Amino acid sequence: MTGEVTPGEVAPEGDHADGKHASHAARTHVVTHLPGDGVGPEVTDVARACVDAVAARHDFHIDWRSCPLGGRHYLQTGEVLPDATLEELRKSDAILLGAVGTPEVPPGVLERGLLLRLRSELDLYVNLRPSKLRAGVAAAVGKHELSDLDFVIVRENTEGLYAGAGGSVHRGTEFEVATEESLNTWAGVRRCVRYASRLAASRSGRLTLVHKTNVLTHAGDLWFRIAREVAAEDGVELSYAHVDAACLWMVDDPKRFDVIVTDNLFGDIISDLGAALTGGLGYAPSGNLNPDRTGPSIFEPVHGSAPDIAGLGLANPAGAVLSAGLMLSHLGEEAAAADLDAAVSAVLAAGAPASTALWREQLLAELGVAR
Repeated sequence: MTGEVTPGEVAPEGDHADGKHASHAARTHVVTHLPGDGVGPEVTDVARACVDAVAARHDFHIDWRSCPLGGRHYLQTGEVLPDATLEELRKSDAILLGAVGTPEVPPGVLERGLLLRLRSELDLYVNLRPSKLRAGVAAAVGKHELSDLDFVIVRENTEGLYAGAGGSVHRGTEFEVATEESLNTWAGVRRCVRYASRLAASRSGRLTLVHKTNVLTHAGDLWFRIAREVAAEDGVELSYAHVDAACLWMVDDPKRFDVIVTDNLFGDIISDLGAALTGGLGYAPSGNLNPDRTGPSIFEPVHGSAPDIAGLGLANPAGAVLSAGLMLSHLGEEAAAADLDAAVSAVLAAGAPASTALWREQLLAELGVAR
C-alpha cells in the first residue's frame, strides 16, 4: 500500500505512509477512515481528532488509513465497492465511516452495493445501537428522567428481510407480483442472541426479545426458542414484547428496557425511535460488529449524509464521536472510550454548540487538548 494511490484504494496516511507503525506507543490499531459524502467528512474529522487525543492520553496509537468510497466516488468512477478495495479493508482492525449518499445516486445503489455488501462480506452480524438520554438534551417525552432512557438495541444485521431473497414477475403489468422473503437461520439468530445475552449479563442482567410471534409464527418461534435457551445458559432474565407494544413502552415506560435483541427489520425501525427519544439522529452512534473478529467492524453515526447542510459548518459530530467511542471499546481501549463518552456528555450539559468548529474546540478542551 505504498506509491501511487489509485481511485478506491485504501491508502496509509501521515507518518505511516511507509507502512511502519509508531514505536512510541504501547499498542497500535489500524483504522480505515471512510469519510463518505455530505457531512460525513466533517463529523468524522472531529471524531478522529478526539480519538487521537485519547490515544495520546492512554498510550496507544491509531494507524489511520483512508478510502474514498461513497456517492461522490461512484459518480466519478462508476465503482461502488471494488473487490481489491474490499480486500484491503479486511486488513484493518476497524473502520470509521462518515455517511454515504448523494441525491444524484439512485436509491439502492449504495445501500445494497456498499453498506449491505460490507455487512455480508465482513460478517457484521450485530448492529449495536445505544440510546441514552444525556443532560442538556431535550427529551422527546417531557416526563422522562435521564435514568429512564439508557438502553441498547442489538439488531441482527445480515439476515431477515434484508438478506435479498425475493423477486418480482410480470413487472409493470396488472399481474405484477413482488415478494420479499425473511430468512432466519438457527446459527444466525443464535449468535446474535448470544451477543445480546452476554451484553445483558455485563449490564443489568435483563434481556428483552422484541418480535411479532403472534403473526410471524415461524420466524418468531425460532427467535423465541433460541432466546429462551441462551438466556437460561447465561443466567439472564428474559422478557418478551411484540414490536408494536415495544414501541409504545419505549415512549411511555422506557426504563423497563436495558438490552433489546431483535431481527433486522424491527431493529432498523425501533433503533431510530430510540434515537428520537434521546435527542435525535445527530446524537445516535452505531456499530456494525463482527464479534468473532474474523474481520473489521464498522462504526458510524446514523444521521446520514445531510447534503442540505454539508459545507456549512453546522454538522453535529456527537454521533460520530460516540461511534468512535464504540470503536475504541471494541478495540479494547475501554478507558479511552469512556473519555469520549464523558466529553460528549460534558459538552452537551454545558449547552450544545451551534457549529462543528465549536464542537471540536469544546470536545478537545474536555479531553485536555489546549487550543
